[in-house]
Order: sequence, then C-alpha cells, then structure tokens
Amino acid sequence: MPLRVFLNLDNLVDLRPDSLFPASLLATGQTAARDARLAADGFEGVQITNNDAVPAGSTLAHCGLDRINTPAEADSIFAQHAARRDRCITLHVGWGMEDDSEIDALLRAILDAAQRHRLPAFIETHRATITQDMWRTVQLTRRFPEVRFNIDLSHYYCGQEMVYGDWAQRLAFLQPIFDRTGFMHGRIAAPGWMQAPIDDLVTKPRGASGLADYLTHFRELWTCAMRGFQRNAKPGEELIFAPELLAGTYYYARKFPVAVQNPMTAGQLPFTLTEETDRYEQALLYRDLARQCWQAAAGSC
Repeated sequence: MPLRVFLNLDNLVDLRPDSLFPASLLATGQTAARDARLAADGFEGVQITNNDAVPAGSTLAHCGLDRINTPAEADSIFAQHAARRDRCITLHVGWGMEDDSEIDALLRAILDAAQRHRLPAFIETHRATITQDMWRTVQLTRRFPEVRFNIDLSHYYCGQEMVYGDWAQRLAFLQPIFDRTGFMHGRIAAPGWMQAPIDDLVTKPRGASGLADYLTHFRELWTCAMRGFQRNAKPGEELIFAPELLAGTYYYARKFPVAVQNPMTAGQLPFTLTEETDRYEQALLYRDLARQCWQAAAGSC
C-alpha cells in the first residue's frame, strides 16, 4: 500500500512570473515536457481538474475530480471518468443544505455508480458540500461505513477553527474520517485563512505570529490520516497525496502590494498585487512533508 504524490493541475494556474515552474511548459502542445518536469521533481501523477480528454503527449498517471449535486447525475459522471481511464475520482457532493435523507440518497447513488463502473471515488471534505462540518461527516460514516474520503483538512482547520478548544478532543473525533481516508488534497491552513505558506519543514510557518503553529498541526493531521489509511486499506490500494494550492483568483493564495519601478512611465499604479509565495515551490515542500508524514504514520495517533 504505497503513497503516491500527484499534483493537482490547478496548482499550476496563474503562477507568479518568477515561479520555479516554467510558464513555457504550460503552453498548448507542451504536455510531454510538462509531465517530464513534474516527474523529475518527484510527482508521480496529476489530478486533471476538468473533464476534457487527456492531452496528447501525457506520460503521467492521472486521476479526476467532479461534482455531483443530485443522485441522477452520478452514473453519467462515473461513466465519463471511467471512459477517460482515470485512476480514481474525488467528488464535491451536494451544497451543504441537504437533510439526512437527501445525503443518504446521494451517497447510495455514488456508491452504486462506483461499484458499477469499477472506479474508486473519494468524497472530499469541503465547505459548501455535505461534508462541510466534522459532526455531520462523522454521522454519515455511521450510516455508510463503506464511504471513503478525500480529506482536505484546511476546510475544517480554518472553517471550523479547530484550534478553538481542545485539540486532542478534535483529533479523536475525526478518527472515523481518518479511518476512511483514501485520497488527500494537500493544503495547509491557518486558523484564520485557508491557504497558509510555509518556509521549510523545520522552521515555523512563514510569517506566523499567532499562537497556533499550524505547520505542526498539519503534520499531525496528515500523519493520523495516513495512519488511518495504512490500518484500513485493502491489499493493492494506494494513497494519493496531491498538493492543491489555488490561485488568488479564488481567494486562496493571498496577494500583497509590491512596488512597481517607474510606474508613471508605464502608466501604472505605484504597486501591483502579487501572491505571497510561489505555489509550485510550496508544492515541492508539500511533496517532502507528505513523505515524512507517511513514514511517521508507522507510529500511533
């Protein structure tokens, strides 16, 4: 049961001009060169973030993602991803306003379609979906113990302010979700914002001035989730960890003003807004952090 580090391709959208990842490799027709660079940097596959055909020249393993809002949508969505030969899919399910009977109907349709099309599916823990809070998500594991998750714990850490209260109690409460982890989206949050930067794997988070060491917290969260996978995975299963650091367009990456040289000659304002980090550089740190947590998961949580 290996760990596979993929990259969610939205991580490459609208990178800073000074990014470590060359913009030229994102041009049409450069898929083979893009994949070669990703492989050289230690990524074993990609998560395709649209429903288009796999581009010509693609050499890396791929998985998909989608959204299912009603039970009637499940079969056709699974059929599409199975036809594209996705390794698996992650799903946003519902809008978070469903009652238990509506959640149950969605889950039955998804589980049936996954079995019918022989395509592993992992429901993402995400805001504005049926898994938007910890309590509700744990309850659905009791009704559907076979459900598997793509955990993106930034949504709980920030959205439910996990540091506000007893940290150990929250970890214990999350155990049913850890035990059903089958995929992981890599994003580290701070208590007050969704996507927080880190400098390296030994210092504190970049710019951290508050009371919570969110890097240490996410090491613990990811290790517990990986340990849950290791304990409960079936023979032959693999855990995909995919950094998914999103651009400022979606209000994930924070932007700050940077002075512009000679703004009057260029007809510009004296500053421009720039993302605080190179998200590709951050993804490389996540790659290493995931592998460290995988090794640490041999211990107990």
